[in-house]
Amino acid sequence: MSRTALLAWLRRFRPHPAAPSWREGVRRAAGALVGIAVTGVATHLVFGGTRDIPMLVAPMGASAVLLFGASESPLAQPWSILGGNFVSALVGVACARWIGVPVAAAAVAVALAICAMFVCRCVHPPSGAVALTAVLGGPSVHALGFGFVATPIAFQSMALLGAALCFHALTGHRYPRDVVAALASARQVAQHAAQQAAQQAKTFDALTCEDVMTAADHAVPLTMARHAAWERLHRHGAHALPVVDEARRVVGVVTHRELAARRPEGGVRLALGLGLGQALWRVLRRRTLEMEETVEAVMAAGVHAVHRGAPLASLVPIFADHAYYEVPVLDDARRLVGVVRHSDMIRWLHRHAGAASLLAQAG
Repeated sequence: MSRTALLAWLRRFRPHPAAPSWREGVRRAAGALVGIAVTGVATHLVFGGTRDIPMLVAPMGASAVLLFGASESPLAQPWSILGGNFVSALVGVACARWIGVPVAAAAVAVALAICAMFVCRCVHPPSGAVALTAVLGGPSVHALGFGFVATPIAFQSMALLGAALCFHALTGHRYPRDVVAALASARQVAQHAAQQAAQQAKTFDALTCEDVMTAADHAVPLTMARHAAWERLHRHGAHALPVVDEARRVVGVVTHRELAARRPEGGVRLALGLGLGQALWRVLRRRTLEMEETVEAVMAAGVHAVHRGAPLASLVPIFADHAYYEVPVLDDARRLVGVVRHSDMIRWLHRHAGAASLLAQAG
């Protein structure tokens, strides 16, 4: 193994960067404290201080890590802890009773518990420890027989789950997780990643404007007031706003220059030469008319637009010769469907091999 490959392999041991904030970490730790305390107290109150039933079994600590520390995981959902602990305890007790060699019984118990959890769709990692506890828990656990499944495993699992449900609800955290919605979201993310991978596999010459365009949600209608367009321009952080008609066809563009507020000329002389009331009325009237001016009155016509199927490379001279920040993209009916920003092209070139040679050719 080369040094580079060795270093790349060792980097996989680094901590995961997606750690929760310290506040969230404290919340989760407090939840585990509450959960284990409630489980132990509940076992003591229901079954008393009898030595036959453990007040807490070790696998509950591992379950608490999942229920409070990683509650969004599919392994931490209610059916996972209840079903996983139940079937694993059942398998563990059976192996302890019917296999005389402890090491063999432990190995078979864990293996069969995993199979049972997969069949029942309730995989819960701490349940492997439940199976081991049933085999290696000692005389007190063996004396319980199949009663170990109900007490303490099933009871303590339900107590810990009840504490988790209450704690997450009181702290404003959604639990249990909607697994179906999560799977749908994951599927959408995977599809988006596949689309991006397919897009990146294309060469620059094969890319079309549709491949890299973004939504044109900052477009403004002809009838929009100029001050409203000014606010939208700043809200979106755009350099220009495409202007569209009722059919969403591009008819022009407005920039900071067209939308900048104009000061009424002669305002000072007006105030000095006329009465204060009359001067103020005229200034306010002129300001009102100015604010009500529509985008159509100030827009610049003749904007360059391209069809969605046009090669992306065809935008290079438009960006270079006209100093555009973005170019509108149209469909077959010449309706606005998106925009291609010059930053989108630069980002694509930066991510792909051959970007340097392409920029050299353009220069």
